[in-house]
Amino acid sequence: MVKYVLFDIDDTLFPSTEFSTLARRNAINAMITMGMPGGYDALEARLSRIIRAKGSNYGRHFDDLCRQTGIKEPARYTAAAVAAYHDTKTAIQPFPEVPLTLLELKAAGYKLYAATNGNAVKQWDKLIRLRIALYFNGVFVSEEMGTEKSVAFYRKVLKRLGAKPGECVMVGDREDADIIPAKKAGMATVRMLAGKYSSVPTKADRTIRHLGGLIRRLQRL
Repeated sequence: MVKYVLFDIDDTLFPSTEFSTLARRNAINAMITMGMPGGYDALEARLSRIIRAKGSNYGRHFDDLCRQTGIKEPARYTAAAVAAYHDTKTAIQPFPEVPLTLLELKAAGYKLYAATNGNAVKQWDKLIRLRIALYFNGVFVSEEMGTEKSVAFYRKVLKRLGAKPGECVMVGDREDADIIPAKKAGMATVRMLAGKYSSVPTKADRTIRHLGGLIRRLQRL
């Protein structure tokens, strides 16, 4: 019987791909407004390469962009980019079905947790800004777990919950991080078909395109 429901955050609870695109666009435009040379297209292409190379959780993307562009005094441009990026966060919203679905799951007696890669403060910041943090009994973040999502990650989650694998369901958008390792750890899985990974084939037990149908699928597991 399912007792625990684990959720990824990005592109599962909110459209993070859309947010990231908008936030980076706003950041580059803010740098250009401050006099950054190079033009939008060239700067965007260079920033994208930096993000691919360093990962989205790297904290100095804009510093590296300034360095690669040959900026000798980068502080004004980096500050403008960071401010614009954080200003964009004020507009983030969960997927429309998320608050009601989380409320229904809580009312039905499920215990809800987030399970995510990344920096703990940044991931909590997302949940708080989305106004859904209080729905969750806790958050498992790779930074604090000592490993990114993997079989070892999910086994640590099970140990901390004191739960059997068959009592847990992992809901997420990524086959490599959310579905395959969770299944190998013995959990049931539900794949969210959203964001940039939506076309990747899946071995999940169930698939959904929005969270509105989640509770029915949980009842069938």
